[in-house]
Amino acid sequence: MHFNYLIKNGTVVDGTGSKPVKSDVGIKNQTIEVVGDLSTSVADNVLDANGMIVSPGFIDVHSHADGALLIDGQHSSGIKQGVTTEIIAPDGLTLAPLSKTNYPMYRQYLSGILGLPPVNIDMSSIEAARKNYHKKTACNVATFAAHGPIRIESIGMNDKPLKGKSLNKALKLLSESLEQGAVGFSTGLSYYPNSYSDTEELIEFMKVTEKTGKPLSIHLRNHNIDRSYVGGGIEEAIEIGRKTNAKIHIEHYKTQPGSENRLDELLNPIDNAKREGIDITLETYPYPVGSSFPQAFFPGWVHEGGPVDMISRFTDPSIREKILIAMKKMDYSRPTDSAWTHIGSKKNKQLEGVAFEDLAKTMNISVHEMLIKVMVEENLTCGFRGIPPDSVSSWRQIEKDVMTLLERPDYMVGSDSIPVGGLPHPRAYGCFARIIGRLRRRYNIKIEDLIQRMTENPALRFGLTKRGTITKGSFADIVIFDGENVNDQSSFEDPRVHPVGIHHVFVNGKMAVKNQETTGILAGESVP
Repeated sequence: MHFNYLIKNGTVVDGTGSKPVKSDVGIKNQTIEVVGDLSTSVADNVLDANGMIVSPGFIDVHSHADGALLIDGQHSSGIKQGVTTEIIAPDGLTLAPLSKTNYPMYRQYLSGILGLPPVNIDMSSIEAARKNYHKKTACNVATFAAHGPIRIESIGMNDKPLKGKSLNKALKLLSESLEQGAVGFSTGLSYYPNSYSDTEELIEFMKVTEKTGKPLSIHLRNHNIDRSYVGGGIEEAIEIGRKTNAKIHIEHYKTQPGSENRLDELLNPIDNAKREGIDITLETYPYPVGSSFPQAFFPGWVHEGGPVDMISRFTDPSIREKILIAMKKMDYSRPTDSAWTHIGSKKNKQLEGVAFEDLAKTMNISVHEMLIKVMVEENLTCGFRGIPPDSVSSWRQIEKDVMTLLERPDYMVGSDSIPVGGLPHPRAYGCFARIIGRLRRRYNIKIEDLIQRMTENPALRFGLTKRGTITKGSFADIVIFDGENVNDQSSFEDPRVHPVGIHHVFVNGKMAVKNQETTGILAGESVP
């Protein structure tokens, strides 16, 4: 038997949760042709994987690489971690479907989290957006139909309920997006315009999604809680599942500083909902703090109309004073213990890595005033991350909690990666390597369980056909890594450092990474 690639003598962890087995893997064209003893076979290329793990490519279920992939399709931050499929547009934040009028507006609004991808591209539909990634990226790309663009196209960047014609337009856009290949509907209820919607409006969206069998991916509500079922949070997500029978996927559901070692409290509402028959899955990442863009710190009325109107409000002294008063009253999204990760201009590039409090002190103004000043100067092209706790024991407990969660069969991994800026959150370069490397070894978690959560689990949940397992007929998305020495090297101080121990990565039967270096081959497809 003849193959394009023959991977010999590796320890195959096939993604199904089965125990590792010594086996060969034969690749022909895009797919895995044979898994077994291929000692008598020949191939154009032979890789000896003795002493290494051979696993399916990792699927990142929560990636903000939407813009980064359009800027640089090589995407070394993800592919060198073994991520062969990025699911983009979580949190309801992305750039499609958007008209030629709305695309530049929302592009600028999201520039702190997505960077600034090309202006003159067609993002008018999910179908058009998918063409911008297909065969133009090193990894496969799947996308959600996102709440933000759909709402903007239906009623603008305005705090108005969807009713009548605007609701019908939104539901039609969602239906079309799902038909065109979106893997579910996403919303982030800490962001705008998503948070303008109340629970009942979200239920209307999910009545459409339910018909397709595709899930809702939801970042739990923190803003406009008065519009939500019993104050938002996990109970709102559960209520949506209860009222629609739709599949629910909870984004980055984990412990944080202050809630570490309280997994029972975290999981009780999930397990109670499951006993009701509500179909829930969840995701996590192995870091104690996250990252975002500073729009999350402002009340809803500040966002209306988009970037131009926001900047106008920031620069009007009387309105700015009202904004500052409103920010101080907010119970959520207080700008503390954070540092800049991404500054768009050369003028202020030195601010990357500077803590909010330190910069405000230097400027002799409040943190809130500092935020507004930087956002105006950067035309909103700026992002931030949290500062991790000083307590090593707190950090370690959160890591332990994450690994305990990943032992559950309803969990998977979503990096929440934002691969833009000079000092991004380290998860953009290290999330998956950290889990299969130092944390797996530190907490002695079965490798077959972790691999299943990173591969088959997301493939099944999001309908990624013939991906997520090393089985005959599956697409040859494969990672070959040193199980004993694989480690992340990305840190909060030096985040743009690639992992070690991930030697080879295949995407659709082509080598995207060879001997730990990217090949330049762009074999990724828009999936499913």
